Amino acid sequence: MSKHICYEQPLNERIRTFLRLEHLFLQARYWLDGDSIWHSRAVLDTLFDIQNVFGRADLRSELIKELERHAANLGKLINNPNVDNAALNTVLDELDVLIDRLHSINGQPGQKLRNNDFLSSIRQRSSIAGGDCAFDLPAYHQWLQYPVAHRTANLNQWMSEFDSIRDAVFMILSLIRDSATASPHVAEAGFYQQSLDTNVAYQLIRVMVPAEQVCFAEISAGKHRFTLRFMQNDALESRARQCEDDIHFHLACCVL
Repeated sequence: MSKHICYEQPLNERIRTFLRLEHLFLQARYWLDGDSIWHSRAVLDTLFDIQNVFGRADLRSELIKELERHAANLGKLINNPNVDNAALNTVLDELDVLIDRLHSINGQPGQKLRNNDFLSSIRQRSSIAGGDCAFDLPAYHQWLQYPVAHRTANLNQWMSEFDSIRDAVFMILSLIRDSATASPHVAEAGFYQQSLDTNVAYQLIRVMVPAEQVCFAEISAGKHRFTLRFMQNDALESRARQCEDDIHFHLACCVL
């Protein structure tokens, strides 16, 4: 497939949360490679966002259940002659390791960070627009003047509190995305609709659009069907409108 833009739509709240965490972990990884104080600030802002996601649910238990579900489903393929057993066993071993790592976490992930007075003071002020200025947080201002190696070491240590969570999220989403092969479809006059079998536990819809297309995909999904509308902006300050042309795209409905 040529270069494309992928649009994803989660079909349940659990996958929606996992996608948000993946987004935040990738964002943190990007900012960690920078050496300016603004990169360090961005890492901490992302770290606080990750903490906020964890404040809403027992995600460790959710991740363990999801990993165990994948392990059980994949384990049924062991005797399938069409399956590469060596590759399958590697994946199953990785799942077992991740499950053990999550079980070994004592308490809520990131609890040490919540007990860190330095981080807590920054997090509290960060909820205020511009609240983390130098005059508001002199200790933070001082820390930002440290050499980049010092700041990066601190940031990596704080982010490491979520290493097992990050690896589990990446593994789960990778398995889900790889569970379906994208097939070509056409949205007539920018519109496409497809029914969903309610007996199948769909997890994620993926829509791949050629990068040269001057449109984007809006996906709305319910229990029984999903709808795609391909929209375009003639000018960014104006409201997007549905494309009038037929749009060729690839679609994958992920089940695993």
